[in-house]
Amino acid sequence: MRIAYGDLIGGVSGDMFVAALLDAGLRLSKLKSELKNVPALSFGLKASAKYIHGIYAVQLKVSCPRNEPPRSWKAIRQLIGRSKLHRNVKDTGLKIFSRLAAAEAEIHGVPLDEVHFHEIGATDSIVDIISAAIAVHELDLESFHFSPVPLGRGLTGSRHGPLPVPAPATLGLLKNLPVQGIDVEGETVTPTGAAIISTLGKSFGAQPQMRIEQIGYGTGQKQFIERPNLFRVLIGTSDEVLWREESMLVIETNIDDMNPEFYDYVFDRLFAAGARDVFLSSIQMKKNRPGTLLRVIGEPKDRDALARIILRETSTIGVRFYPVGRIILKRSIQRLKTRYGTINLKVVEGLDGTKRIDPEYDDLKRIAAARKIPLKLLYDEVVRSVRPEKFLLRPNE
Repeated sequence: MRIAYGDLIGGVSGDMFVAALLDAGLRLSKLKSELKNVPALSFGLKASAKYIHGIYAVQLKVSCPRNEPPRSWKAIRQLIGRSKLHRNVKDTGLKIFSRLAAAEAEIHGVPLDEVHFHEIGATDSIVDIISAAIAVHELDLESFHFSPVPLGRGLTGSRHGPLPVPAPATLGLLKNLPVQGIDVEGETVTPTGAAIISTLGKSFGAQPQMRIEQIGYGTGQKQFIERPNLFRVLIGTSDEVLWREESMLVIETNIDDMNPEFYDYVFDRLFAAGARDVFLSSIQMKKNRPGTLLRVIGEPKDRDALARIILRETSTIGVRFYPVGRIILKRSIQRLKTRYGTINLKVVEGLDGTKRIDPEYDDLKRIAAARKIPLKLLYDEVVRSVRPEKFLLRPNE
């Protein structure tokens, strides 16, 4: 598995991220060629060498028309959708912009489709984000990991006037990620940089075990006295080819005064909000009262949404949360056409390389009810008809 580790030495912006990947092997000519697939963008792109505290780095500069009108989230979606970019590049670019749009909508208190981008909707930011998506695709990076995020302090300018550093959009994008305040006066992480790393990052912390093959340094337009303004990327391969690690969050609470019939509804709400797993355990509480431990496992970015559901839909008055890691076997979702209809299959590869096929229960349940056949007989027939070697596992699924 090809992975990358981004070390935020001085922070990160969109141009710094792309510059580091140019230094690590992405060809500038290829980047320019791919960007031509985006319609109606007028810009220039120049990469130059800079020495930061004696370290060679690449600096990327995007030149574009001045006084551009703001673009709406809808306009940017259409711009990317109409492009001739590779599907994976489109998907990655839209995911990054979607996080930006959600952060802006929350800050300004407007519906998502009414968000208008100013600085981050300008051509240079669109080029930065699409370039990042192109780089990930061209360098065949399957997993991205980052160091904790360093945040400076002070004020920065914007079309709205002076804003605190970190900018509100940056903080919104970095919710539930490990950050650290540093003794630097100025913006170390831009909203565009925060959107890129928060979208691509699988984990934030120590460098994962890897065999380093390429190293790249990117620098921005600012320079700090206190530390080198560098973003360093390490690209290599991971020995953990049969599983992957994920950083998750556990949210839990003890309940002893709720109608147990309500748990079914709570489970549905939690899973709809992104929970990876929800389960109950019997516990003994204070005053020897029997109670129930409700435990939810989800991604750190979904913490607030999951906590709100627990606090609103149960009788608890508080929740606990803590980070947890998990190891997952390689898996993919495949579709199988049967004489009864199409069924989703989960294909799991074991540590010995053998594959296990698990038909999706909801599909079996739906077909069994519609066809009026026993669910167990349908399950057995599907399992017997599947040849696991026909199903190829896609990375990171």
